[in-house]
Amino acid sequence: MKLSIEKSVSGRVGCSLPVCDVPEVNLAGLPLRAQAPDLPQLSEPEVVRHYTALSRLNFGVDSGLYPLGSCTMKYNPKLNEALAALDGFAGVHPAVDPSLSRGCLTLMADLQRQLCAITGMDAFTLQPAAGAHGEMTGMMMIAAYHRARNDDKRKTVLIPDTAHGTNPASAALCGFDCVEIKSDQQGNVDLDDLKAHLDDSVAALMLTNPSTLGLFEPNIMQIAELVHASGGLLYYDGANANAIVGITRPGDMGFDVIHLNLHKTFSTPHGGGGPGAGPVGVKAALAPFLPVPVITNDATLDTDRPQSIGRVRSYYGNFGVLVRAYAYLLSMGGDGLTQVARDAVLNANYLMARLSDKLKIAYPRRCMHEFVATALPQKDKGVSALDLAKRMIDFSVHPPTIYFPLIVREAMMFEPTETESKQTLDQFVETMTTILNEAETSPETPHTAPHTTVVGRLDDTRAARKPVLTWRANP
Repeated sequence: MKLSIEKSVSGRVGCSLPVCDVPEVNLAGLPLRAQAPDLPQLSEPEVVRHYTALSRLNFGVDSGLYPLGSCTMKYNPKLNEALAALDGFAGVHPAVDPSLSRGCLTLMADLQRQLCAITGMDAFTLQPAAGAHGEMTGMMMIAAYHRARNDDKRKTVLIPDTAHGTNPASAALCGFDCVEIKSDQQGNVDLDDLKAHLDDSVAALMLTNPSTLGLFEPNIMQIAELVHASGGLLYYDGANANAIVGITRPGDMGFDVIHLNLHKTFSTPHGGGGPGAGPVGVKAALAPFLPVPVITNDATLDTDRPQSIGRVRSYYGNFGVLVRAYAYLLSMGGDGLTQVARDAVLNANYLMARLSDKLKIAYPRRCMHEFVATALPQKDKGVSALDLAKRMIDFSVHPPTIYFPLIVREAMMFEPTETESKQTLDQFVETMTTILNEAETSPETPHTAPHTTVVGRLDDTRAARKPVLTWRANP
Protein backbone atom coordinates (compact mmCIF):
# COMPACT_ATOMS: atom_id res chain seq x y z
CA MET A 1 0.00 0.00 0.00
CA LYS A 2 1.44 3.33 -1.08
CA LEU A 3 1.50 6.19 1.37
CA SER A 4 -0.41 9.39 0.66
CA ILE A 5 2.80 11.31 0.12
CA GLU A 6 3.77 8.91 -2.66
CA LYS A 7 0.46 9.49 -4.47
CA SER A 8 0.70 13.27 -4.37
CA VAL A 9 0.07 15.12 -7.64
CA SER A 10 0.68 18.85 -7.85
CA GLY A 11 -2.54 20.83 -8.05
CA ARG A 12 -4.83 18.07 -6.80
CA VAL A 13 -7.11 19.19 -3.94
CA GLY A 14 -9.55 17.50 -1.61
CA CYS A 15 -11.37 20.43 -0.10
CA SER A 16 -12.67 23.92 -0.94
CA LEU A 17 -12.16 26.56 1.73
CA PRO A 18 -14.12 29.84 1.90
CA VAL A 19 -12.42 33.11 1.24
CA CYS A 20 -10.47 34.14 4.34
CA ASP A 21 -12.22 36.92 6.23
CA VAL A 22 -9.45 37.40 8.82
CA PRO A 23 -7.44 40.64 8.36
CA GLU A 24 -3.90 40.08 7.13
CA VAL A 25 -1.23 40.41 9.81
CA ASN A 26 2.38 41.34 9.19
CA LEU A 27 4.45 38.49 10.58
CA ALA A 28 7.84 39.90 9.60
CA GLY A 29 10.52 39.28 12.17
CA LEU A 30 8.82 36.27 13.69
CA PRO A 31 10.56 32.85 13.69
CA LEU A 32 8.71 31.40 10.72
CA ARG A 33 9.79 28.41 8.67
CA ALA A 34 11.57 29.32 5.44
CA GLN A 35 9.40 27.12 3.22
CA ALA A 36 5.84 25.87 3.39
CA PRO A 37 5.47 22.24 4.55
CA ASP A 38 5.64 19.69 1.76
CA LEU A 39 2.16 18.29 2.30
CA PRO A 40 0.72 15.73 -0.13
CA GLN A 41 -1.76 17.06 -2.67
CA LEU A 42 -4.61 14.58 -3.01
CA SER A 43 -8.28 14.38 -3.84
CA GLU A 44 -10.84 13.62 -1.14
CA PRO A 45 -11.51 10.03 -2.30
CA GLU A 46 -7.77 9.28 -2.21
CA VAL A 47 -7.49 10.55 1.35
CA VAL A 48 -10.57 8.60 2.48
CA ARG A 49 -9.34 5.41 0.84
CA HIS A 50 -5.91 5.80 2.36
CA TYR A 51 -7.17 6.05 5.94
CA THR A 52 -9.79 3.37 5.37
CA ALA A 53 -7.02 1.05 4.17
CA LEU A 54 -4.96 1.91 7.24
CA SER A 55 -7.89 1.06 9.51
CA ARG A 56 -8.12 -2.38 7.91
CA LEU A 57 -4.56 -3.12 8.95
CA ASN A 58 -5.54 -2.91 12.62
CA PHE A 59 -6.73 -6.08 14.31
CA GLY A 60 -9.23 -6.00 17.15
CA VAL A 61 -12.10 -7.91 18.69
CA ASP A 62 -14.32 -6.59 15.91
CA SER A 63 -11.99 -8.18 13.34
CA GLY A 64 -11.73 -11.76 14.54
CA LEU A 65 -10.78 -14.14 17.33
CA TYR A 66 -8.60 -12.50 19.97
CA PRO A 67 -7.63 -15.28 22.44
CA LEU A 68 -5.01 -13.13 24.15
CA GLY A 69 -4.84 -14.71 27.60
CA SER A 70 -4.16 -12.81 30.86
CA CYS A 71 -5.93 -9.75 29.38
CA THR A 72 -9.58 -10.53 28.69
CA MET A 73 -10.29 -9.21 25.18
CA LYS A 74 -13.97 -9.72 24.64
CA TYR A 75 -16.51 -8.10 22.38
CA ASN A 76 -17.59 -4.56 23.27
CA PRO A 77 -21.37 -4.18 22.72
CA LYS A 78 -22.10 -1.23 20.48
CA LEU A 79 -25.12 -0.33 22.61
CA ASN A 80 -22.68 0.75 25.31
CA GLU A 81 -20.97 3.08 22.84
CA ALA A 82 -24.28 4.69 21.87
CA LEU A 83 -25.27 5.28 25.49
CA ALA A 84 -21.90 6.77 26.41
CA ALA A 85 -22.31 9.16 23.46
CA LEU A 86 -25.59 10.61 24.74
CA ASP A 87 -25.35 14.39 25.06
CA GLY A 88 -25.96 14.36 28.80
CA PHE A 89 -22.90 12.13 29.28
CA ALA A 90 -20.57 13.05 26.45
CA GLY A 91 -21.31 16.78 26.57
CA VAL A 92 -20.92 17.45 30.29
CA HIS A 93 -17.75 19.34 31.20
CA PRO A 94 -15.70 17.68 33.97
CA ALA A 95 -15.33 21.00 35.77
CA VAL A 96 -19.06 21.71 35.92
CA ASP A 97 -20.43 22.40 39.38
CA PRO A 98 -21.63 19.14 41.00
CA SER A 99 -25.08 20.66 41.41
CA LEU A 100 -25.37 20.63 37.61
CA SER A 101 -24.13 17.06 37.12
CA ARG A 102 -26.38 15.17 39.52
CA GLY A 103 -27.27 12.61 36.86
CA CYS A 104 -23.60 11.74 36.24
CA LEU A 105 -22.87 11.53 39.96
CA THR A 106 -25.94 9.34 40.50
CA LEU A 107 -24.70 6.97 37.78
CA MET A 108 -21.28 6.72 39.40
CA ALA A 109 -22.73 6.21 42.87
CA ASP A 110 -24.93 3.38 41.56
CA LEU A 111 -21.99 1.87 39.68
CA GLN A 112 -20.01 1.84 42.92
CA ARG A 113 -22.87 0.07 44.70
CA GLN A 114 -23.08 -2.54 41.99
CA LEU A 115 -19.33 -3.17 42.05
CA CYS A 116 -19.51 -3.57 45.83
CA ALA A 117 -22.29 -6.15 45.46
CA ILE A 118 -20.38 -8.04 42.75
CA THR A 119 -17.07 -8.18 44.63
CA GLY A 120 -18.11 -8.28 48.29
CA MET A 121 -16.38 -4.99 49.09
CA ASP A 122 -17.75 -2.17 51.25
CA ALA A 123 -16.67 0.89 49.26
CA PHE A 124 -15.24 1.79 45.86
CA THR A 125 -13.38 4.58 44.12
CA LEU A 126 -13.77 5.02 40.37
CA GLN A 127 -10.79 7.33 39.94
CA PRO A 128 -8.03 4.94 38.74
CA ALA A 129 -7.62 5.03 34.96
CA ALA A 130 -6.25 1.50 34.43
CA GLY A 131 -5.53 -1.77 36.19
CA ALA A 132 -1.96 -0.87 37.13
CA HIS A 133 -3.18 2.54 38.30
CA GLY A 134 -5.68 0.68 40.47
CA GLU A 135 -2.88 -1.47 41.87
CA MET A 136 -0.90 1.62 42.80
CA THR A 137 -3.98 3.14 44.43
CA GLY A 138 -4.65 -0.03 46.40
CA MET A 139 -1.07 -0.31 47.58
CA MET A 140 -1.08 3.35 48.64
CA MET A 141 -4.15 2.66 50.79
CA ILE A 142 -2.51 -0.43 52.28
CA ALA A 143 0.55 1.65 53.18
CA ALA A 144 -1.68 4.35 54.70
CA TYR A 145 -3.59 1.70 56.68
CA HIS A 146 -0.42 0.38 58.31
CA ARG A 147 0.92 3.89 58.98
CA ALA A 148 -2.34 4.81 60.71
CA ARG A 149 -1.80 1.84 63.02
CA ASN A 150 1.80 2.93 63.70
CA ASP A 151 2.92 -0.32 62.09
CA ASP A 152 5.73 1.22 60.07
CA LYS A 153 7.84 -1.92 59.89
CA ARG A 154 5.52 -3.57 57.35
CA LYS A 155 7.51 -2.95 54.19
CA THR A 156 7.25 -6.34 52.47
CA VAL A 157 4.72 -7.39 49.85
CA LEU A 158 4.50 -11.07 48.94
CA ILE A 159 3.81 -11.80 45.28
CA PRO A 160 3.34 -15.27 43.72
CA ASP A 161 5.61 -16.22 40.82
CA THR A 162 2.53 -16.37 38.56
CA ALA A 163 1.63 -12.72 39.14
CA HIS A 164 1.14 -10.08 36.48
CA GLY A 165 4.28 -8.03 36.00
CA THR A 166 2.53 -4.89 37.13
CA ASN A 167 2.07 -6.31 40.65
CA PRO A 168 5.71 -5.99 41.79
CA ALA A 169 6.06 -2.74 39.85
CA SER A 170 3.08 -1.18 41.64
CA ALA A 171 4.23 -2.38 45.05
CA ALA A 172 7.79 -1.14 44.49
CA LEU A 173 6.47 2.22 43.28
CA CYS A 174 4.76 2.60 46.66
CA GLY A 175 7.97 1.90 48.55
CA PHE A 176 7.48 -1.78 49.33
CA ASP A 177 10.03 -4.56 49.04
CA CYS A 178 8.74 -7.43 46.90
CA VAL A 179 9.31 -11.08 47.78
CA GLU A 180 8.37 -13.89 45.40
CA ILE A 181 6.28 -16.84 46.58
CA LYS A 182 6.72 -20.08 44.66
CA SER A 183 4.03 -22.24 43.08
CA ASP A 184 3.69 -25.93 43.86
CA GLN A 185 3.53 -28.79 41.36
CA GLN A 186 -0.21 -28.23 40.79
CA GLY A 187 0.22 -24.53 40.00
CA ASN A 188 -1.16 -23.35 43.36
CA VAL A 189 0.52 -21.09 45.90
CA ASP A 190 3.10 -23.15 47.78
CA LEU A 191 1.74 -22.95 51.32
CA ASP A 192 5.04 -23.94 52.93
CA ASP A 193 6.86 -21.17 51.07
CA LEU A 194 4.14 -18.70 52.01
CA LYS A 195 4.31 -19.66 55.69
CA ALA A 196 8.09 -19.29 55.64
CA HIS A 197 7.77 -15.65 54.57
CA LEU A 198 4.94 -14.53 56.85
CA ASP A 199 6.18 -12.33 59.68
CA ASP A 200 5.54 -8.88 61.15
CA SER A 201 7.22 -7.17 58.18
CA VAL A 202 4.58 -8.31 55.69
CA ALA A 203 2.19 -5.58 54.58
CA ALA A 204 0.21 -7.59 52.04
CA LEU A 205 -0.05 -10.52 49.69
CA MET A 206 -0.96 -9.61 46.11
CA LEU A 207 -2.85 -12.46 44.50
CA THR A 208 -4.70 -13.12 41.25
CA ASN A 209 -7.48 -15.67 41.62
CA PRO A 210 -7.89 -17.36 39.22
CA SER A 211 -4.17 -17.08 38.64
CA THR A 212 -2.47 -16.28 35.36
CA LEU A 213 -2.24 -20.05 34.89
CA GLY A 214 -6.02 -19.99 34.64
CA LEU A 215 -6.34 -21.98 37.87
CA PHE A 216 -8.55 -21.25 40.84
CA GLU A 217 -6.65 -21.28 44.14
CA PRO A 218 -8.27 -24.08 46.20
CA ASN A 219 -6.52 -22.99 49.41
CA ILE A 220 -7.62 -19.38 49.24
CA MET A 221 -9.44 -19.40 52.59
CA GLN A 222 -6.42 -20.89 54.35
CA ILE A 223 -4.15 -18.38 52.62
CA ALA A 224 -6.35 -15.50 53.79
CA GLU A 225 -6.33 -16.83 57.34
CA LEU A 226 -2.54 -17.14 57.36
CA VAL A 227 -1.95 -13.64 55.99
CA HIS A 228 -4.44 -12.00 58.32
CA ALA A 229 -3.03 -13.87 61.31
CA SER A 230 0.36 -12.34 60.54
CA GLY A 231 -1.17 -8.84 60.43
CA GLY A 232 -1.00 -8.49 56.64
CA LEU A 233 -3.71 -7.67 54.11
CA LEU A 234 -4.83 -9.40 50.92
CA TYR A 235 -4.82 -7.54 47.62
CA TYR A 236 -6.86 -8.98 44.75
CA ASP A 237 -5.69 -8.39 41.20
CA GLY A 238 -9.01 -8.33 39.35
CA ALA A 239 -7.62 -8.93 35.88
CA ASN A 240 -9.15 -12.42 35.79
CA ALA A 241 -12.49 -11.62 37.38
CA ASN A 242 -14.32 -12.56 34.18
CA ALA A 243 -14.11 -16.18 35.34
CA ILE A 244 -15.86 -15.65 38.69
CA VAL A 245 -18.21 -12.69 38.30
CA GLY A 246 -21.64 -13.60 39.58
CA ILE A 247 -20.39 -16.90 41.02
CA THR A 248 -18.03 -16.04 43.86
CA ARG A 249 -16.72 -12.82 45.38
CA PRO A 250 -13.17 -11.82 46.39
CA GLY A 251 -14.56 -10.19 49.54
CA ASP A 252 -15.93 -13.55 50.62
CA MET A 253 -12.53 -15.14 50.00
CA GLY A 254 -10.92 -12.81 52.54
CA PHE A 255 -9.52 -10.09 50.28
CA ASP A 256 -9.28 -6.57 51.71
CA VAL A 257 -8.53 -4.58 48.56
CA ILE A 258 -9.40 -5.24 44.93
CA HIS A 259 -9.05 -3.52 41.60
CA LEU A 260 -11.27 -4.34 38.64
CA ASN A 261 -10.43 -3.86 34.99
CA LEU A 262 -13.62 -2.48 33.49
CA HIS A 263 -11.97 -2.85 30.08
CA LYS A 264 -11.76 -6.60 30.68
CA THR A 265 -14.56 -7.92 32.83
CA PHE A 266 -17.16 -5.30 31.96
CA SER A 267 -16.57 -5.04 28.21
CA THR A 268 -15.39 -1.45 27.86
CA PRO A 269 -12.80 -0.79 25.11
CA HIS A 270 -9.35 -2.14 25.85
CA GLY A 271 -5.91 -1.05 24.73
CA GLY A 272 -4.77 1.27 21.99
CA GLY A 273 -3.44 3.83 24.46
CA GLY A 274 -6.92 5.16 25.15
CA PRO A 275 -8.70 5.60 28.47
CA GLY A 276 -9.35 2.60 30.63
CA ALA A 277 -10.71 2.20 34.13
CA GLY A 278 -9.42 0.31 37.15
CA PRO A 279 -11.80 1.02 40.07
CA VAL A 280 -10.59 -0.04 43.49
CA GLY A 281 -12.78 -1.57 46.18
CA VAL A 282 -11.95 -1.93 49.86
CA LYS A 283 -13.31 -3.43 53.03
CA ALA A 284 -14.66 -1.02 55.65
CA ALA A 285 -11.37 -0.85 57.56
CA LEU A 286 -9.66 0.75 54.57
CA ALA A 287 -12.53 3.02 53.48
CA PRO A 288 -11.13 6.09 55.34
CA PHE A 289 -8.12 6.02 53.00
CA LEU A 290 -10.05 6.16 49.72
CA PRO A 291 -8.99 8.90 47.27
CA VAL A 292 -10.91 12.17 47.48
CA PRO A 293 -13.41 13.26 46.49
CA VAL A 294 -15.45 10.25 47.55
CA ILE A 295 -18.76 9.85 45.74
CA THR A 296 -21.26 9.03 48.47
CA ASN A 297 -24.31 6.80 48.17
CA ASP A 298 -26.55 9.88 47.88
CA ALA A 299 -24.50 11.10 44.89
CA THR A 300 -22.68 13.93 46.66
CA LEU A 301 -18.95 14.59 46.88
CA ASP A 302 -17.22 14.07 50.22
CA THR A 303 -13.88 15.84 50.55
CA ASP A 304 -13.68 15.81 54.35
CA ARG A 305 -11.54 12.69 54.56
CA PRO A 306 -8.49 13.45 56.75
CA GLN A 307 -6.95 10.00 56.24
CA SER A 308 -7.44 9.95 52.45
CA ILE A 309 -4.44 9.23 50.24
CA GLY A 310 -5.57 12.24 48.16
CA ARG A 311 -6.45 12.42 44.51
CA VAL A 312 -5.02 9.80 42.17
CA ARG A 313 -6.55 11.28 39.03
CA SER A 314 -8.10 14.50 37.82
CA TYR A 315 -11.83 14.78 38.47
CA TYR A 316 -13.59 11.45 39.13
CA GLY A 317 -12.17 8.97 36.61
CA ASN A 318 -12.63 8.24 32.91
CA PHE A 319 -16.34 8.94 32.93
CA GLY A 320 -17.16 7.73 29.41
CA VAL A 321 -15.65 4.33 30.23
CA LEU A 322 -17.65 4.19 33.45
CA VAL A 323 -20.87 4.85 31.51
CA ARG A 324 -20.06 1.94 29.20
CA ALA A 325 -19.48 -0.42 32.13
CA TYR A 326 -22.68 0.76 33.82
CA ALA A 327 -24.65 0.10 30.63
CA TYR A 328 -23.13 -3.38 30.43
CA LEU A 329 -24.09 -4.20 34.01
CA LEU A 330 -27.65 -3.00 33.54
CA SER A 331 -28.10 -4.92 30.29
CA MET A 332 -26.64 -8.15 31.68
CA GLY A 333 -28.17 -8.18 35.15
CA GLY A 334 -27.15 -10.63 37.85
CA ASP A 335 -28.15 -13.76 35.94
CA GLY A 336 -26.42 -12.51 32.82
CA LEU A 337 -23.14 -11.88 34.64
CA THR A 338 -23.26 -15.38 36.11
CA GLN A 339 -23.76 -16.78 32.61
CA VAL A 340 -20.78 -14.75 31.39
CA ALA A 341 -18.48 -16.53 33.84
CA ARG A 342 -19.98 -19.95 33.12
CA ASP A 343 -19.58 -19.52 29.38
CA ALA A 344 -16.04 -18.14 29.70
CA VAL A 345 -15.02 -21.18 31.76
CA LEU A 346 -16.85 -23.57 29.43
CA ASN A 347 -15.18 -22.13 26.33
CA ALA A 348 -11.71 -22.30 27.88
CA ASN A 349 -12.12 -25.90 29.00
CA TYR A 350 -13.58 -26.89 25.62
CA LEU A 351 -10.69 -25.30 23.78
CA MET A 352 -8.15 -26.87 26.14
CA ALA A 353 -9.70 -30.32 25.61
CA ARG A 354 -9.69 -29.90 21.83
CA LEU A 355 -6.03 -28.82 21.80
CA SER A 356 -4.71 -31.20 24.46
CA ASP A 357 -3.72 -33.86 21.91
CA LYS A 358 -1.93 -31.25 19.79
CA LEU A 359 -0.28 -28.97 22.35
CA LYS A 360 1.21 -29.89 25.70
CA ILE A 361 -0.90 -28.38 28.49
CA ALA A 362 1.28 -26.98 31.28
CA TYR A 363 -1.14 -27.91 34.08
CA PRO A 364 -3.58 -30.54 32.77
CA ARG A 365 -6.43 -29.94 35.18
CA ARG A 366 -9.75 -28.15 34.89
CA CYS A 367 -9.05 -24.53 34.13
CA MET A 368 -11.08 -21.39 34.60
CA HIS A 369 -11.27 -18.71 31.89
CA GLU A 370 -7.87 -19.44 30.34
CA PHE A 371 -5.21 -22.11 30.16
CA VAL A 372 -1.48 -22.26 29.51
CA ALA A 373 0.17 -24.60 27.03
CA THR A 374 3.88 -25.06 26.38
CA ALA A 375 5.48 -25.22 22.95
CA LEU A 376 8.58 -26.99 24.27
CA PRO A 377 8.00 -30.10 22.07
CA GLN A 378 7.85 -27.81 19.03
CA LYS A 379 10.81 -25.77 20.27
CA ASP A 380 12.91 -28.93 20.40
CA LYS A 381 12.27 -29.25 16.66
CA GLY A 382 13.17 -25.65 15.91
CA VAL A 383 9.77 -23.94 16.07
CA SER A 384 9.25 -21.61 19.02
CA ALA A 385 6.12 -20.27 20.69
CA LEU A 386 6.90 -16.98 18.94
CA ASP A 387 6.91 -18.73 15.56
CA LEU A 388 3.54 -20.34 16.24
CA ALA A 389 2.08 -17.03 17.40
CA LYS A 390 3.35 -15.14 14.36
CA ARG A 391 1.92 -17.79 12.03
CA MET A 392 -1.56 -17.33 13.53
CA ILE A 393 -1.62 -13.82 12.08
CA ASP A 394 -1.72 -15.33 8.58
CA PHE A 395 -4.99 -17.02 9.55
CA SER A 396 -6.60 -13.78 10.80
CA VAL A 397 -6.27 -14.78 14.45
CA HIS A 398 -4.65 -12.52 17.01
CA PRO A 399 -1.81 -14.39 18.74
CA PRO A 400 -2.26 -15.37 22.39
CA THR A 401 0.00 -14.13 25.14
CA ILE A 402 3.34 -15.95 24.91
CA TYR A 403 6.27 -16.45 27.28
CA PHE A 404 4.07 -15.68 30.27
CA PRO A 405 3.69 -16.75 33.03
CA LEU A 406 7.44 -16.94 33.38
CA ILE A 407 7.34 -20.24 35.26
CA VAL A 408 6.21 -22.05 32.08
CA ARG A 409 8.85 -22.33 29.36
CA GLU A 410 7.65 -21.52 25.84
CA ALA A 411 4.32 -20.57 27.36
CA MET A 412 1.22 -19.88 25.25
CA MET A 413 -1.80 -18.58 27.15
CA PHE A 414 -5.23 -18.91 25.55
CA GLU A 415 -8.42 -17.13 26.65
CA PRO A 416 -11.36 -17.47 24.25
CA THR A 417 -13.79 -15.47 26.46
CA GLU A 418 -17.55 -16.07 26.65
CA THR A 419 -18.39 -14.17 23.49
CA GLU A 420 -16.96 -16.69 21.02
CA SER A 421 -19.12 -19.42 19.50
CA LYS A 422 -18.33 -23.13 19.32
CA GLN A 423 -17.97 -22.76 15.55
CA THR A 424 -15.29 -20.09 16.01
CA LEU A 425 -13.43 -22.24 18.53
CA ASP A 426 -13.59 -25.27 16.23
CA GLN A 427 -12.20 -23.18 13.39
CA PHE A 428 -9.37 -22.04 15.65
CA VAL A 429 -8.58 -25.68 16.47
CA GLU A 430 -8.35 -26.38 12.74
CA THR A 431 -6.01 -23.42 12.36
CA MET A 432 -3.79 -24.62 15.19
CA THR A 433 -3.78 -28.14 13.73
CA THR A 434 -2.55 -26.75 10.41
CA ILE A 435 0.15 -24.66 12.06
CA LEU A 436 1.36 -27.50 14.30
CA ASN A 437 1.49 -29.83 11.31
CA GLU A 438 3.63 -27.24 9.54
CA ALA A 439 5.94 -27.22 12.54
CA GLU A 440 6.51 -30.92 11.88
CA THR A 441 6.66 -31.00 8.09
CA SER A 442 7.77 -27.52 6.99
CA PRO A 443 9.14 -25.64 10.02
CA GLU A 444 10.44 -22.82 7.84
CA THR A 445 6.84 -21.68 7.20
CA PRO A 446 6.02 -20.72 10.81
CA HIS A 447 9.63 -19.72 11.41
CA THR A 448 9.37 -16.95 8.80
CA ALA A 449 5.75 -15.92 9.49
CA PRO A 450 3.77 -13.76 9.13
CA HIS A 451 3.56 -13.83 5.34
CA THR A 452 0.34 -11.89 4.65
CA THR A 453 1.04 -8.65 6.50
CA VAL A 454 2.41 -5.36 5.15
CA VAL A 455 5.70 -6.05 6.91
CA GLY A 456 7.10 -9.44 7.81
CA ARG A 457 8.93 -10.61 10.91
CA LEU A 458 10.31 -7.64 12.77
CA ASP A 459 13.37 -7.40 14.96
CA ASP A 460 11.40 -6.86 18.18
CA THR A 461 14.42 -5.83 20.22
CA ARG A 462 15.65 -3.30 17.69
CA ALA A 463 12.13 -1.97 17.13
CA ALA A 464 11.77 -1.31 20.86
CA ARG A 465 15.17 0.31 21.28
CA LYS A 466 15.45 2.17 17.98
CA PRO A 467 11.91 2.77 16.73
CA VAL A 468 11.38 4.47 13.38
CA LEU A 469 8.66 6.99 14.09
CA THR A 470 8.55 8.88 10.79
CA TRP A 471 8.09 7.84 7.17
CA ARG A 472 11.26 7.48 5.18
CA ALA A 473 11.32 7.18 1.42
CA ASN A 474 13.34 4.30 0.03
CA PRO A 475 16.74 5.49 -1.22
